[in-house]
Amino acid sequence: MPIAIPIIQSGFKRSLESQGYRFTGNHSATKVCHWTKASLRGEGSCYKSKFYGINSHQCVQMTPNMFCPNKCDFCWRDMDACNEVKMGPELDDPNKIIDNSITEQYKALTGFKGNPEVEVIRYVESLQTKHFAISLTGEPTMYPYLPTFIKTLRQRGITSFLVSNGQFPDAIERLKEENAEPTQLYISLDAPTKEIYLRLDKPMMQDFWERYTKSLEIMATLKTRTVLRITAVKGLNMCEEGSYALLIKRANPRFVEIKGFMLVGAASKRLAPDNMPTHEEILTFARRIERESGYNIVDEAKESRAILLMKGEGGRFLEEV
Repeated sequence: MPIAIPIIQSGFKRSLESQGYRFTGNHSATKVCHWTKASLRGEGSCYKSKFYGINSHQCVQMTPNMFCPNKCDFCWRDMDACNEVKMGPELDDPNKIIDNSITEQYKALTGFKGNPEVEVIRYVESLQTKHFAISLTGEPTMYPYLPTFIKTLRQRGITSFLVSNGQFPDAIERLKEENAEPTQLYISLDAPTKEIYLRLDKPMMQDFWERYTKSLEIMATLKTRTVLRITAVKGLNMCEEGSYALLIKRANPRFVEIKGFMLVGAASKRLAPDNMPTHEEILTFARRIERESGYNIVDEAKESRAILLMKGEGGRFLEEV
């Protein structure tokens, strides 16, 4: 378990701020999601709204840690953030991160007040944060106070979706031990084999595969809602469905999401338009996963190029839990 995490340096911090990031501490940040703004204008919602019932205009997208030990080719984030850091012993307080994230979200949405395109009720609702998507950038399980962070959200009546790359299994185990499991835990399922994972995710850890598979095994023991999420990159990881099925069986998640790679941000420096699958190609791939895994396709969001597979029935939407 890391006892200190990297602090983003001033030069790169300014660059991120110009992209809409708002820093909430030494190593934590938030950024208003495109779908939050779209939801306020009545122009649609994130696929998580369709799949699970999340109100996009009441969701805060954030991270308690900007650093990531993987450098995935398909990631839209700029990898320079990993090169311009120093280890810092002063860790942001969980309550401070939560308060600042909500405050910065409010500030960012102030311009929507009085906007004729925005219903008054939606703007008022946006001031009542209901959900934290802990997925903006970096690897959140590196944050040592994550259990307290998640429990504090729970005490405030805020649901949480935590996205991890699975490189810190002990941190996931700690969430279980401290009764701090998020509302829904995601682990990225980027590759069906160790070899493809190495090529695509470019992990810094030498024992990356052992760490990853241990995280999958821990996932299978959790009581909370769990998801494996595949970012489908055409020509790179849309293959070996049988191997994917073995990993899915190992983790035993409630859901499997398959979302198409999008050539946005820094990913355009590493991949090409040909690596973006169409929705139909993703659906075909999902059907092969369905056949191999025994999970059933239950929904799709064409505008996000996303497919949802599920094991069993019921309990899909948060209000059903």
